Amino acid sequence: MKPDATFLGSSIGKKIVMAVTGLVLVFFVIGHMVGNLQIFMGSEALNAYSEFLHHMLHGGGLWIARIVLLACVALHIWAAVSLTRMNAAARPVAYRQVKHEASTWASRYMRVTGFILLFFVVFHLLNLTTGDIHPGGAFVKGEVYRNLVSTFQVRWVSALYIVAMIALAGHLSHGIWSLMQTMGWNHPRYNALRKQLAWAMTTVVVMANISFPVAVLAGFIR
Repeated sequence: MKPDATFLGSSIGKKIVMAVTGLVLVFFVIGHMVGNLQIFMGSEALNAYSEFLHHMLHGGGLWIARIVLLACVALHIWAAVSLTRMNAAARPVAYRQVKHEASTWASRYMRVTGFILLFFVVFHLLNLTTGDIHPGGAFVKGEVYRNLVSTFQVRWVSALYIVAMIALAGHLSHGIWSLMQTMGWNHPRYNALRKQLAWAMTTVVVMANISFPVAVLAGFIR
C-alpha cells in the first residue's frame, strides 16, 4: 500500500489532524487567557495561579501539558504544510487572475498569521517562561506578576504582543470556522451562526489578551 493511500496521507486525514490539534490549541488559548485575567486581581492571585500550575500532579502536570502542546503545534504545522503542497501539486499552473469572491482575509492569510504566531510563541517563551529575553529588567523566577508588568512597560514589547493578537484574531476565527466544517457541522442554515460563533469566541479572547498590555501602559496595572 502506497503512503498516499493511508489515512494520514490523505487530504481528509490531514484536515482531521488540523482540526483535532487546532481544537486542543483553541482550548489552550482560552485557558491561558482565563488564567492571565487574574492579573487584574493583583500579584498574589496571579503568582498563586502560577504556583498551582507548577505543582500540579507533583510538578509533572505542566510538563505533560507542554509536551502535548508541542506535539499539537508540530502536527498542526505538518498538516498545514502537507495540505499546501497537495493543493499546489493538484494545480501546478497558477491562475492568471485570482478572484477572492468567497474567501475572507483571514483564510487568505492563514500562513502569514501562522508564521507571526510561531515567532511570537518562541519570543513569548523566551520572554516570560525562561527569561532569556526580558527587556523589562531582571527576570525573577516565580514572580509572574512582576515579570509580566515590567515587560509590558516596554512599549515595543506591548506593540509586538498586540500585533500578535491581531494575527491571532484572523487565525483563530478562520480556524474555529474550519474546525466546525471539518467535523461535519456544516449546513447552509447554520453557516452564518457558525461564523458568528467563531468571531464571538475570537473577539473575547483577543480583546482580553490585548487588555493586559493596554492596562499596564495606561497605569491601571503596576
